[in-house]
Amino acid sequence: MATGTTQKYSDLPPCGCADPCVSELGASRWFGERFDPQQQPVLLSSSSNMDGEALRWWLGLQRSNDEQTLEEVMSKMFRVISPPTLDLRPRPSRCRSCAVVGNSGNLRHSRHGGLIDSHSSVIRMNKAVTRGFEEDVGNRTTHHFLYPESAVDVGRGVSLVLLPFKLRDLEWLTSALSTGQVKMTYMRVRDRVQADKDKVLVVNPVFFKYVHDRWTEHHGRYPSTGMLALVFALHTCDQVSVFGYGADQQGNWHHYWEENRYAGAFRKTGVHNADFETQIIQRLAKEGKISLHL
Repeated sequence: MATGTTQKYSDLPPCGCADPCVSELGASRWFGERFDPQQQPVLLSSSSNMDGEALRWWLGLQRSNDEQTLEEVMSKMFRVISPPTLDLRPRPSRCRSCAVVGNSGNLRHSRHGGLIDSHSSVIRMNKAVTRGFEEDVGNRTTHHFLYPESAVDVGRGVSLVLLPFKLRDLEWLTSALSTGQVKMTYMRVRDRVQADKDKVLVVNPVFFKYVHDRWTEHHGRYPSTGMLALVFALHTCDQVSVFGYGADQQGNWHHYWEENRYAGAFRKTGVHNADFETQIIQRLAKEGKISLHL
């Protein structure tokens, strides 16, 4: 995930990896029907041109009682954070390897830590804990995906990647990095977070609709954090390795850092379709687009 300029492209050059890069479409018809290289994964400025239908769908996910327009909210946000520059185009001179690390209990005793840390970029999400679990999950983080209700402080040099599920989430980000005035969404949230303002990224709301349409195929109300982070990696990395997704070896759904108090709760929410998302992840591995480490 390097800096530079974002480009739209159709004919993708090869990356510098020994194995084929993710964005090479010819090897898998199934992947080619889902992967859209024209997608813009992150918001680049307050004047980003976004699809109206996709935005209307996104605004209905989690409604906010807000009188401001998206344009007004984004304008204020980009006065606090730096508009990002991303070079998403593969280059023969580099191989961007990314580890996408979920929070599943199947990471316990996996001893994947060294392998995870060996990647160019390490993506973690939500309340991910590394201290005390380094042998299994590693200790490097380059990109930390979160939303207001799952917010944590992000270390220096790490990109905070906001997943905005509603307009209020963009307002929260602006506030959490400045005034601290926003203390509620649909629940009490942290009013401030520590993060490098120059490295903050905000996932494009239109990208949510793309994942919902092309990848999870309308299973569940909207994609999970894990699925959004994974598809984000497919668009910003040349090689993708996936760790800590799905149920543990006993079939339980829980986090590796805590006791299995609410096994299966994630599956029963109805918001996300865990079983279908698992099928997609397994198919990505079968098509050779990701390395899946269980």
